[in-house]
Amino acid sequence: MWNFEEFVRAAGVTVDELAAYVAESQAGAVPVIRRRPPGELAERLGLARWIREGGMTAEAYREFLRGYLAEGTRMHHPAYLGHQIAAPDFPAALGDFVHGAANNPMAVYEMGASAATVEFEVLRWMLDTVGFGEAGGGVLTHGGSLANLTALLAARAAAAPGAWTDGVPGDLALLAPASAHYSLSRAAAILGLGERAVMPLDVDGLGRVDVARLPDALERVREAGRRPMALVANACATGTGLYDDLRGIGEFCAAADVWFHVDGAHGASALLAAEHRHLLDGIELADSLIWDAHKMLRTSSLAAAVLTRREGDLDAAFQQRASYLFYGEQGFDLIGRTVECSKAELGLKIFLNLAWRGERGLGEHVARRYATAHRFWELARERPGFECPYEPESNIVCFRYGTGDPVDVRERLMADGAFQLTSAEIGGARHLRVTVMAPATDDKTLEALLDRIAELGNPRIQEGR
Repeated sequence: MWNFEEFVRAAGVTVDELAAYVAESQAGAVPVIRRRPPGELAERLGLARWIREGGMTAEAYREFLRGYLAEGTRMHHPAYLGHQIAAPDFPAALGDFVHGAANNPMAVYEMGASAATVEFEVLRWMLDTVGFGEAGGGVLTHGGSLANLTALLAARAAAAPGAWTDGVPGDLALLAPASAHYSLSRAAAILGLGERAVMPLDVDGLGRVDVARLPDALERVREAGRRPMALVANACATGTGLYDDLRGIGEFCAAADVWFHVDGAHGASALLAAEHRHLLDGIELADSLIWDAHKMLRTSSLAAAVLTRREGDLDAAFQQRASYLFYGEQGFDLIGRTVECSKAELGLKIFLNLAWRGERGLGEHVARRYATAHRFWELARERPGFECPYEPESNIVCFRYGTGDPVDVRERLMADGAFQLTSAEIGGARHLRVTVMAPATDDKTLEALLDRIAELGNPRIQEGR
């Protein structure tokens, strides 16, 4: 039984410490990242003692939580320019809090009618936004990798209806650009196709699918004795943030009768921003699509949508028997569309962000992050020694400075916790990579980053130390 007085005290501590943590992070006065060795960090947090002895109180919890938060990565920090994970808005955090207490794993409707109904409505909004409308189907999953797997299961069911019971035919192929997210090749292996079944599409120098050469790619597949299970396009590419020509690819797939899958995990949220919606022209032609809320919709991890243009295609992805769960007519159960049975109340987090901010507010968030990335590109181009291989289309910018090793520069930036950013290869060359996720990132942050990179990448400055 819960001790409600203790719960209220501990919840108050949680709110106080998290509020202070986010405020401190947004101000940028502390390191954006810390990377103590696990053994040292476990000792500092007293993990072994707490596990063995228990006995934590609200005040002890306060000290633990303060240390725990201080040693993590601060997503709200202006210098957080690393991975494609949201600086979550507080309504989504409330959704996590509610789920932590109510714990309604609602893939089976009777386990959480309100949570399931909220998910239905969130999915209906997503389907309408994409252009699939009433004919489409959807489900929320724990992350984009699982979403891609689920979408490709639907594609496999369409290409090889007997695969679930008889095994996967050896002639299926997945067509994808090299810039596709790694989860696509992983999904091919999990599905039984094998990585060798992933056949590359021709791309331009920045990794975007070359629509004019799609017939050549399809011919190579057929010459290899295979038939296409699905063709993948990026909206946008994880490494570069660049969008493929969805209309051109979609029209080709429709004419060739090839399943068209769009990985819109990161970039589909641009549908909400009027000035960027054109980047997704043709998305309504997709047979399947994934869209992560925990990237640009400011939802905490994880919440990703799998959407199909025809609802029946998603229902065909799984076939299962379990007398303790499936009683013939499933009604409103979502379990037939997901890997997960005990699925968290993912729709609640998305709904609360929408309920607080609305479509317009979330669209403005996307537009501002895209604008900040474009501003970084402008500032970098004005400085000698900086090279940007493309004008950004999203909130992701890749660049190089001088002859410095991008991997070394990144490690030096991370060492003192002043900045977090990543890197990616373009045309075989390693580039530094900025992903603007935090609302606190401003010109001051961008200028400071450029200053620091120029300092680290200048051999003469390094030799003088």
